[in-house]
Amino acid sequence: MFGRLSVVIGNVLQIAGIAAAYLALSLARSATSKVAAIVAMISAWVLLYFFCHGIAHWAVGRLLGIRFAFYTIGGTGNPEAYPAGIRWMFEHLPFFGVQTERASMQKASLMAKAIMWSAGVTSSALVPTLGALCAWRSGVPGSKLFLIFAVIWAIATLASNWTSRTGDYAKARRALASQ
Repeated sequence: MFGRLSVVIGNVLQIAGIAAAYLALSLARSATSKVAAIVAMISAWVLLYFFCHGIAHWAVGRLLGIRFAFYTIGGTGNPEAYPAGIRWMFEHLPFFGVQTERASMQKASLMAKAIMWSAGVTSSALVPTLGALCAWRSGVPGSKLFLIFAVIWAIATLASNWTSRTGDYAKARRALASQ
């Protein structure tokens, strides 16, 4: 873990990252240069990948009555999900994590816990892929090939997390199994 942020500051940063991704997608759609359009599209995908995960846990958790103490900034909590060549990089990139309040989690239903845990990785797979789909639907140069990459990345994200003993889906399964 690299550090902690208050929930308010963490949410502001993640919303700003998602807004920057929207602006990058807009730039990709209107760019006159093919290279600029591709760079903007890839930038949007990366921004969405980094900034949707933690806030998805928070938003879904809050809807289900779960409270949070703070955000963490640190490398992935699931490094074994990545191939050896990029594992080191993902262990050192600044991912947003979220820490629940203990009393709130003790009061939450098992289903609420499972849904909250599942929200993060599900959003990490779906949201950036939807950004790539929007780029393709808007006719951004290179977006068809990039959408194929994004779908493969999303499937790999979901599959690796599903099989991990430490990922979000494992936490969700443990929550449901503790009935």
